[in-house]
Amino acid sequence: MSKNCSLPDYAEYHFNIKEKVLYFLEGIALVAAIGYFFYQSWAACLCLCPLLFLFLREKKKELVKKRGQELSMQFKDLLLTVSTNLKAGYSVENAFKESYRDLQMLYGAESPICREVKHIITGLENNVVLEKLLYSLGQRSHEPDIMQFADVFMIAKRSGGNMTDILVKTAGVIEQKIETDKEIQLMISAKKMEQKIMNMVPFLIIFYVGTTSRGFFDVLYHNLIGVIIMTVCLLFYGAAYLLSKRIVEIEV
Repeated sequence: MSKNCSLPDYAEYHFNIKEKVLYFLEGIALVAAIGYFFYQSWAACLCLCPLLFLFLREKKKELVKKRGQELSMQFKDLLLTVSTNLKAGYSVENAFKESYRDLQMLYGAESPICREVKHIITGLENNVVLEKLLYSLGQRSHEPDIMQFADVFMIAKRSGGNMTDILVKTAGVIEQKIETDKEIQLMISAKKMEQKIMNMVPFLIIFYVGTTSRGFFDVLYHNLIGVIIMTVCLLFYGAAYLLSKRIVEIEV
């Protein structure tokens, strides 16, 4: 089945107008801060412009991850709603159709899961089998839990497995992973705050010393040796930033 062009590939993210302006300004501010504190040169800011694109790329990665987590949480509620409908006597297809109203009340019609369920309903009305629709969602979501559910659902549907048990167990596994991730994020929240503070320390030190002892850093600016030294310092700072970010990112 071909992918519906109106539905997103959740591994990709496109900024809206507001996000473009906001993150572009944030990136410009970052480049300007690095150019000023490490080189005190507008020419250096122009040379550091590639950092702006790296910043925007990292922002996209963060938003992709956040959207994937949101979709997983909403998908868990979809499974619970469908399992409830199955217990009420609906067929699997009708259980998915009936779940739309509950999800719309929970998340709103423009939520990712409501758009996906609406697509599933449209596909069912056009005689597309449910397994293919769920498999398409699994592929586009790039979420292991959703993809694994689509595979298990396809096998169980063909072999006549207990769909209610499968839905409830899958929802339980996803919910457990979400809760575990929340607990981990809570435990390391203080460390993340420390990381953000430490990332600001070099800039604060340069600002403080430069303000209280004017001319102290002049030897490091506008000459070749100073540029080399500050570039090496910037590289060490970048490596330390990436390492600290990797340490506090724990995947469940």
